[in-house]
Amino acid sequence: MTDGDVELEARLAEQEAFDPPESFTTQANAADPAIYEEFEENWPECWEQAADLIEWFEDYDEVLDESDAPFYEWFVNGKTNASYNCLDRHLNERGDKVALEWIGEPVDEDNRSFTYEELYQEVNEFAAGLREIGVEEDDVVTMYMPMVPELTIALLACARIGAPHSVVFAGFSADALATRMNAASSEHLITCDGYYRRGDPLDHLKKANEGLDGVDHSVETVVVDRLGDDGFGHDLTDAQTGYAELRTAHEGETVEPVHRDAEDMLFLMYTSGTTGQPKGVKHTTGGYLSWAAWTSQNVLDLKPEDTYFCSADIGWITGHSYIVYGPLALGTTTMMYEGTPDYPDKDRLWDIVESYEATQLYTAPTAIRAFMKWGKEHPEKHDLSSLRLLGTVGEPINPRAWKWYYKHIGNEECPIVDTWWQTETGGMMITTLPGIKTMKPGSAGPPLPGVDVRIVNAAGEEVEAGQAGYLTVQKPWPGMLRTLYQNDERFISEYWQEYSDPEEDKWVYFPEDGAKIDTDGYITVLGRVDDVINVSGHRLGTMEIESAIVGVEGVAEAAVVGGNHEIKGEAVYAYVITEDGYEENEELRSRIVAGVNEAIGPIAKPESVVFTPELPKTRSGKIMRRLLENIANKEEIGNTSTLRNPEIVTEIQQKAQNN
Repeated sequence: MTDGDVELEARLAEQEAFDPPESFTTQANAADPAIYEEFEENWPECWEQAADLIEWFEDYDEVLDESDAPFYEWFVNGKTNASYNCLDRHLNERGDKVALEWIGEPVDEDNRSFTYEELYQEVNEFAAGLREIGVEEDDVVTMYMPMVPELTIALLACARIGAPHSVVFAGFSADALATRMNAASSEHLITCDGYYRRGDPLDHLKKANEGLDGVDHSVETVVVDRLGDDGFGHDLTDAQTGYAELRTAHEGETVEPVHRDAEDMLFLMYTSGTTGQPKGVKHTTGGYLSWAAWTSQNVLDLKPEDTYFCSADIGWITGHSYIVYGPLALGTTTMMYEGTPDYPDKDRLWDIVESYEATQLYTAPTAIRAFMKWGKEHPEKHDLSSLRLLGTVGEPINPRAWKWYYKHIGNEECPIVDTWWQTETGGMMITTLPGIKTMKPGSAGPPLPGVDVRIVNAAGEEVEAGQAGYLTVQKPWPGMLRTLYQNDERFISEYWQEYSDPEEDKWVYFPEDGAKIDTDGYITVLGRVDDVINVSGHRLGTMEIESAIVGVEGVAEAAVVGGNHEIKGEAVYAYVITEDGYEENEELRSRIVAGVNEAIGPIAKPESVVFTPELPKTRSGKIMRRLLENIANKEEIGNTSTLRNPEIVTEIQQKAQNN
């Protein structure tokens, strides 16, 4: 490091707040601070601004109907279509503009670009094909696909004919597919023969067929040929049709977009539930689409001339809202990437950003911590000056990772939006508006304008600044889930009962996250309220301890769990990945313990610090803490089949025993 680098690092380490650069604020879509007061005073009519971002076949009568709360209805009696809004209405102005840039994993493969006109044509042809095989309005169509362009096409084709889609993440098991298809009574599946992962073709159709064996009704399946000559030689059954064959049979056809009521279902998304049974989160057409568009415009600062890169998977809600519906509703060029960020090299993502001159990058803190571990030399190989804004999603980002992202990817010239939201919220809820608000590393920021988030105690009373409590949303919002599919009772019990007040007839949404708020109204999300360790009667949030550990120089990533302790009841066990160039030694272990002691107090001191090259993660990137708890408690490990790296569990076990 040069003296200048050292000085810069020291300044960043001390700085606790960052203003967006003037070069950004002068061009930002949302640049007037008065928007917060305006939305508060004019609620719920303020959300007409979101509805105005999409086109309606028939105008709505009322912005919000609260008469059957918590079954709220938005943009009552309005008629629209999501596919029309993402395609047809852009054809006159930007039909020859690229709508979708698809980058396959193999570096030597020809990537694919679709203009709005080309995407419109392929969506129409496939929509006609779906009708041919019997898909009708309100039929739930399941998609079990990786990040191939036909997944985006399938979403828009289903939306066009009024058939709700249910996307199952390609990394999920065959059993997970069967469970979701049975729950949705879905009689149609769109899948593919396979896809590439780290250079190897994977046989996806074999897994899909195994899943279909567990579906308790007949299913018509469409199969995309992704692998070509690398395929596994599957013969399609009588109930299976090739995607290309189906499209070719309807070449040049167009399908009129079905007029859907604002409250008609656009899609189902199954998410994990406390009972072990997946929850089918229902999102509707008008409210969801307007919410995705409004947050994309004002938080991600998307404009039609942008080339926007979100590294998420469409198998998750982030990909629905911020790869497909939000960007395409605004006429932006959106990017899809099939592979991983470190294959074939650790600069793969930065090569993509440079090659396509991406203007925004929206990724996960997990990925940023990996980038930190790999080293700044990888982004430094590339010209990232096209980037105007950076974003994070999926979990809280610790201040150290935030500052690394800000400096080494954004060159201190890009605002960062640290966004809190959920599958159930449909889109962003807490974050800074990048053209208006100061950024505080580690804090998501204030609620968005018109979003009423409060941090409360167990009695439902607001906590004082600096105190931890439960994150609640006090008013409905357009992008909210409407119910759980065919289970209204569970919808109420899981999300609304905790803070219902019969006397006021007021319903409060409780997402089961803990948080604290500062004197400026900035919210720091502390993680799930059930992710706590009870040490000698003190409840400690795992997220807070992990943030303290990652704040120690030399630490790239950490996971904390509770383990049995004969005196304390539970003790803190930490599993730590070091940054490249740092040794796993007692000196670093001591600094980690000291860092936790300083940040939280001696009560949170780790009983054990185990160094590991990786953490056990599912294919979606979630740390499987249950396995780490089993290791801490010297228990049977159990099933590791859902991990992308099951071999690491034995290695961690051995390290823990030797610790």
